[in-house]
Amino acid sequence: MDPHLILPAIAPVVALLALGISTVVITRRLGQSPIIGYLLLGALLHAAGVDPGASHIVEVLAELGLVFLIFDTGLHFSLDHVRDQLSSIFGLGPMQMLIGTTLLGVGGLLLGLSLLPAFLIGATLSLSSTAAVERIIADRNQQNCPVGLTATAILLYHDLAAIFILVVADTTNSKAELLPEAMLALAKAATAFGVAVLLSRLIVLPAFGLLARSRNEEVFPATALLVALAAGWATGMVGLPLSLGAFLGGMVIAETPYRPLIRSEIRPFRGLLLGFFFVFVGATLDVSMVLAAWPTVIGITAAIIVLKVIANAAASFLFRWSMPGSAQLGFLLAQGSEVSFVILSLPAVRTLVGERPCALLIASVTLSLAATPNLAELGRSIAARLRRRHPGRSAGDFEDAPVAPVVIAGMSRRGRAVADALASIPISYSAIESDPQRFGDAIADGYAVEFGDIADARLWQSFAMTGRQMLVLTEPTYEVSRELTPLAQEFFPSVSRIVAVDSAADADRFTNIGLTPVTDADKTGTALAAEVLSRLLVDKAALEGWHKKQMKRAAHLGRGAGPGEPGVPMQVPRAGNA
Repeated sequence: MDPHLILPAIAPVVALLALGISTVVITRRLGQSPIIGYLLLGALLHAAGVDPGASHIVEVLAELGLVFLIFDTGLHFSLDHVRDQLSSIFGLGPMQMLIGTTLLGVGGLLLGLSLLPAFLIGATLSLSSTAAVERIIADRNQQNCPVGLTATAILLYHDLAAIFILVVADTTNSKAELLPEAMLALAKAATAFGVAVLLSRLIVLPAFGLLARSRNEEVFPATALLVALAAGWATGMVGLPLSLGAFLGGMVIAETPYRPLIRSEIRPFRGLLLGFFFVFVGATLDVSMVLAAWPTVIGITAAIIVLKVIANAAASFLFRWSMPGSAQLGFLLAQGSEVSFVILSLPAVRTLVGERPCALLIASVTLSLAATPNLAELGRSIAARLRRRHPGRSAGDFEDAPVAPVVIAGMSRRGRAVADALASIPISYSAIESDPQRFGDAIADGYAVEFGDIADARLWQSFAMTGRQMLVLTEPTYEVSRELTPLAQEFFPSVSRIVAVDSAADADRFTNIGLTPVTDADKTGTALAAEVLSRLLVDKAALEGWHKKQMKRAAHLGRGAGPGEPGVPMQVPRAGNA
């Protein structure tokens, strides 16, 4: 290929990448989301007379960024999670969104919008940011406490609602055609949803199992990309938005145990491509117009936050939550959503609502995202004051609770022994297994385990390692442990790292690199499980009860067998869902 032909096409990509990296560094330094930086970068480029869309390659990359944004949204939508949080997802979620859409829609009417645009905007603004809220929940280690579980459930409903808003908005060409087009689009979307669930069971899960057995790690991200693009292409062929297909592709993978691995593999691509997309959104803003109307932008932002706090708190209160809990949840979900940028950028929506209102709303949602950490802290502070005045606890009182305290790396006989011991107390755990055969066997036997390799540092964030108490390595490799221990100490220094070893010589080697060895020469895992329980400060009575169970099992077999051994009755650790 002639380099003189390709160089002009690559130059804009290189320039945007350099500017994007600088933007991420600056916004992270300021404690803000890179999304805000990308939007500002796009707005500044537009103000300088630079059009990112002039390059076809950049435009394609931006479209792929949208696909990955919605694909990642679908990765959050697991039907198992829906069943676990059914009342919050389809009870509190719709109630919160109904109240929010009504209040914001009425606000739009008061500002001069007609009925249809006002309530379309109301529904769009009632969505909250999954990325912003999840980060706050993770930073506070609230994944398993009421605020984390309920906020995540509501956000899951928002993700689903956002897709249907996108479907309706993207297929609406005029006011007169709204109802029939919307009904047809929703019917097609519901059919696509059912087909996706069926395909996940019949094709995708077995296919990923086959890929896992091939031990070809490079295939996973390529297959995830294939699923996302193929689903988008399929929905596009039936007249539905590409974004719906991307969501369904993510949802299909969310139904498999390979979700953490896929999320960690696509995270770099997702962040890079999203940068191009949000730069494009920012480039639609008229900076001079937004700056001239800055009092209006601030007023709209304040109105969005206040109305959403009221809507969120009212919905929680109607579901018999306490005042402190309702207040905290109300402020935590008071920002706009990154999906709002997608909806407000659609040509159909810009035609329906108007270019100027859409630009002002994009700027206002950006400000609300920037204010999210402060809003969350304000809500927490108000909840604390209310709780001090009314110390009695009721539904919705938010007590910080850590994620499952133990991560078990490797579901060998030793790993199962540790899992059984924790389940008997009960103490929750997360397990990870990289061997396809052992992974499949553990899943079949009812263990809470996900596919991946703990030696892959990219998975540590997905497993929220900073919030754990202990990492148990059941089959450690000395060379890998020596290489990764300094990194682990830097990123999660408070986590105890226990390793099972076969001999005193191995124990010395692992001690020298900063790990705590437990000699388990017979590989039953009993000694390892006992050490884990004692380090978790399990009370004496529970520990003695567990020891008695091991003795009875050993006597039953006539030898010193440990839990998790073939032929030994095993307690299925349902408490392990982290």
